[in-house]
Amino acid sequence: MSQLALVSNAFVDEGAAKIRSKPVPWEGYQRAGLITGDELALIKRVDRQPRAKIESILVTDGPQYALLYLTLLKKIERVDTMQNILVLMGDALSDHDERIPLFLDTAKIDPELPYTPFLKTLESTDEWVQLKACQIMTTFMSYEPGVLKPFQYSPLLQKLSTLVQGQTPYGRDFAVKSLEGLLPRAEVRKTVWTMPAILEGLVQNLKNKPDAQMAYQVSFCFWLLTFETEIAKEINKKYDIIPLLTDVAKSAVKEKVIRVILATFKNLVAKAPDSNLPAMLVVKLLPFVKNLAGRKWTDEDIVEDIQYLKEELSANFQSLTTYDEYTSELASGHLSWSPVHTSEGFWKENAVKLNEKDYQQLRVLIDLLKSSTDPVVLAVGAHDVGQYVKFYDRGKQKVADLGGKTRIMELMTHENNDVQYQALLTVQRLISHPWRTT
Repeated sequence: MSQLALVSNAFVDEGAAKIRSKPVPWEGYQRAGLITGDELALIKRVDRQPRAKIESILVTDGPQYALLYLTLLKKIERVDTMQNILVLMGDALSDHDERIPLFLDTAKIDPELPYTPFLKTLESTDEWVQLKACQIMTTFMSYEPGVLKPFQYSPLLQKLSTLVQGQTPYGRDFAVKSLEGLLPRAEVRKTVWTMPAILEGLVQNLKNKPDAQMAYQVSFCFWLLTFETEIAKEINKKYDIIPLLTDVAKSAVKEKVIRVILATFKNLVAKAPDSNLPAMLVVKLLPFVKNLAGRKWTDEDIVEDIQYLKEELSANFQSLTTYDEYTSELASGHLSWSPVHTSEGFWKENAVKLNEKDYQQLRVLIDLLKSSTDPVVLAVGAHDVGQYVKFYDRGKQKVADLGGKTRIMELMTHENNDVQYQALLTVQRLISHPWRTT
């Protein structure tokens, strides 16, 4: 399959069909001194000619035409002419991977080639020109034998960061497909990690209940990203992808969607277990994986990944105490009304443990109350602070010192009734004084 097939879409293909038939004033360009007589002669041989004729010319003169198209793109500013050159270039590459090196080799003749001519196309006012340029650049970069330099790929990533968050479904689809083609490269993964717009765009596309193909493509991008240990350590903390991918996998019908999500989870466990296991515990990934183990699968990789996750999660979760589960929930940032919160026995036994390691867990709890916007997290968190001071009265001052008392008083006016109610109960506990007998 040609790499171009990865980043094609209907909008680009339909535009190309219209552009092929439009005349371009090549003789006028020569008279104006914009192109040479030799360049004019070459372009006239392929201009608006049948596909079969162009193919036969490229078989013998492919290197010459790769250089011609890139040189013309570098020189010509008019949108309609740039469209025409991009169509000729795309047609030469479509279903002909063996021609990609012809374009990459032009760098030996002109070091600005093949990438510099595309910089102006990415800034074009014409949307089709932008997308076609992204398509061809992605193809070149996917095949580059050496490490790409940031100046070569950064402008493309900037354009994709806009497209992936854009209004048009075809633009978002295009951006995700291009990222699929680029993220196998380590240098691109590391740069994308510094671009929140791309990560947020991918997350948003998954939250928008996409079709199976888009769910697969976005998950595939996350899978590629998690090959970097630094990214595997931080990505769930920053973008909450474990609960999101779990939800997608649970509702997925297509095997390939589940397969790529499990492969992502495998990377997260293998490369950064301490960062990711707490969140996997909270979303109850182990029961889900055990359920998947009972199904029939056509792909052997998925069976291996299920087995790996089942073993790793079982080994890590079986020895956990109830308090470990609570701290895992805190670490994940996803508090919910699980039995651990509402059990008087749990708090009687464990409230004092929030003081360990210089009040580490109490700090996490109060930080969550300050940072979260989720009403369930705020209600449960406010309730937990109330339970903590109920069973450890001396903790009231520490809650106040850490800013917890002020934050919970603010939550008394929260728009959500449950948050208001839990905050009210906890404030009463924070300001009450136990009866003392003298």
